[in-house]
Amino acid sequence: MSFSATIRPLTLFVAGILGGAGVALAAAASHGGDAHFLGSASTMCLAHAPALLALYAGYDRIRTAPVAAVLLGLGTLIFAGDLVSRHFGGDSLFPLAAPTGGLGMIAGWAVVALGAFFKRAVTEA
Repeated sequence: MSFSATIRPLTLFVAGILGGAGVALAAAASHGGDAHFLGSASTMCLAHAPALLALYAGYDRIRTAPVAAVLLGLGTLIFAGDLVSRHFGGDSLFPLAAPTGGLGMIAGWAVVALGAFFKRAVTEA
């Protein structure tokens, strides 16, 4: 099984997880206490879930979709996970987790942009 074929269903799965987590985190942030970390985590999840869904839908047309999906998905999970860990546990997931996740998301968006220059071969069914 190719990398693309392996990553594609995971892209849809992570999109769903991030979307649900984003809504749950928004709800948690609205129910008291300091909502700074949870609100930011919610925003990142809700911003990147539709992006992953779009990459899933465009796998046949966006040559860089698999790599972009991995970077965006992992970056968002690490970044949001670190913020949630800081809120509930008072400590980071690991040293420099948030910047690592943020750099992953930035790299993912750069790979999406690079997709404009790599054409997929059109196959006829």
